[in-house]
Amino acid sequence: MKKVLCIFGTRPEAIKLAPIIFELNRNKNKFMTKICVTGQHNEMISQVFKIFNFKKNYDLQVMKNNQKLEDLTAVLISKISKVLDNFKPDIVIVHGDTTSTFAASLSAFYKKIRVCHIEAGLRTNNLYSPYPEEMYRKFTAMISHLHFAPTKNEKNNLIKEGVSKNNIYITGNTVVDSLKIIISKLNNDKKLIKQLNKKFSFIDKNKKLILITFHRRENFGSGLKNLITFLIKSIKNRNDIQFVYPVHLNPNIYKPVIKSLSKINNIHIIKPVDYLTFVYLMMQSYFILTDSGGIQEEAPSLKKPVLVLRNTSERLHFSNSRSSIIVGTNEKKLTLITSKMLNNKKFYKSMIFSRNPYGDGKASKKIINILNKIV
Repeated sequence: MKKVLCIFGTRPEAIKLAPIIFELNRNKNKFMTKICVTGQHNEMISQVFKIFNFKKNYDLQVMKNNQKLEDLTAVLISKISKVLDNFKPDIVIVHGDTTSTFAASLSAFYKKIRVCHIEAGLRTNNLYSPYPEEMYRKFTAMISHLHFAPTKNEKNNLIKEGVSKNNIYITGNTVVDSLKIIISKLNNDKKLIKQLNKKFSFIDKNKKLILITFHRRENFGSGLKNLITFLIKSIKNRNDIQFVYPVHLNPNIYKPVIKSLSKINNIHIIKPVDYLTFVYLMMQSYFILTDSGGIQEEAPSLKKPVLVLRNTSERLHFSNSRSSIIVGTNEKKLTLITSKMLNNKKFYKSMIFSRNPYGDGKASKKIINILNKIV
């Protein structure tokens, strides 16, 4: 039996690793699995655990307000090293491009423990966009033993960087697995839907709903100011739309948004919601404004177009897919593309696809089948 440690700190990581943990637990004769939570999004991770019925084995509780990246990284490496000494895993599973991913990979490397990287190979080829995630991805790729790439594009990125083809597997993205679980729950639980409809009764069914998420470090400051100006002007110019904005609790985002938008009609500022509730909101939306990578992967399954509030993205390389468009945070460009989405039905429909390019909802099973064969 092989000992597997899954290490993560943010809600997106928890969502994307949840179906893998589920599959590992189904193979208890092959794997002994433990979960280490670093504590970056403790409350939001607890919500994910509740949905998927998981329990954490280690909680590092590292977060402090406005903590510097170098301080967070140092604390993580120290605490993760102690967990590795305690559990002595054969494999460490990390996901994506967070500080937890970087620190866990480095800690495992120091102890010569194999690293399995989920969602490997995403690249913008700009070390400072997104910052610091792009560097974290590249570093993790350098020391990982197994690379699970969502698509062929990510596999090619890894090969260009010198990763052996024999260690790269195209699986699709595990977020589609989690999304399908939640969609099924929403579609089959009438009581739950009734509760959610009541909770969001302020949403006007006669107006198009535009859902917003915005949290990336590179968008602090001017990017957020531009978004706020765009939202205020949009509501003044149109009476057929409404925005719902679950605001990230980081004070660099939360304080300016509450100050500028909390009292404006048809801009509904709400606290962060659990994953199930957020999927419900995506289903109600007409389209989505976001700087999140995960939403770009989920939205095609819901047939919801996405406008990406970033200047670069690592997820827009599909020649047959325009489900997402990079618009950045320039107010004029945002206004132009949003108006086109609202006024031009042909353009809107061109962004809806029958197949999600990020996978079929079976990525986690593929990953566990591979681990069963080669570990």
